[in-house]
Amino acid sequence: MTKKIVFFIGSLRKDSYNKKVAEAFSSLLPDGYESVFVKMDDLPFYNEDLETPENVPAEWTRFRNEVNELDGVVFVTPEYNRSVPAVLKNALDVGSRPYGHSVWDNKPGLVVTASPGGIGGFGANHHLRQSLVFLNIPTLQQPEAYIGNIANLVDEEGHIVEGTMSFLQTILDAYLDFSKKLND
Repeated sequence: MTKKIVFFIGSLRKDSYNKKVAEAFSSLLPDGYESVFVKMDDLPFYNEDLETPENVPAEWTRFRNEVNELDGVVFVTPEYNRSVPAVLKNALDVGSRPYGHSVWDNKPGLVVTASPGGIGGFGANHHLRQSLVFLNIPTLQQPEAYIGNIANLVDEEGHIVEGTMSFLQTILDAYLDFSKKLND
């Protein structure tokens, strides 16, 4: 049975470095795995007043149904002001509600941050991990995935360079091994 791994990209920019990193990870998935990119930029901000049986936003229902069917989650995000971009935090909130019906529960997670700066999104990486603990998303701890100076790791055609692809493969292999152990 094919395992579906979702990639959530914290940047909405068309030519986002994090999108390139997520696509690179996706290309490295072995047979037996399928990558999925779930739309989250259309989600209305979470507001409990909208969470009524008669009037749940259709985007929330679509998102929850899609995520519910997935086997693992990979978050690839930049750092905005030492934290997580709003689009990603909102997706976590929408998926965690209504209380007791979180779509995140016990899905193996991986956090990857990429940044033009030298520290590779360290703040966002750790802020995101705080939320994932509460959402009961077991998350790969080692190896850590901070990708600093990302602008220097993309070639002229917009592809991640070979040495970095090897690093991504190491991270992905560890994540898939971690995921299998959780599901055994």
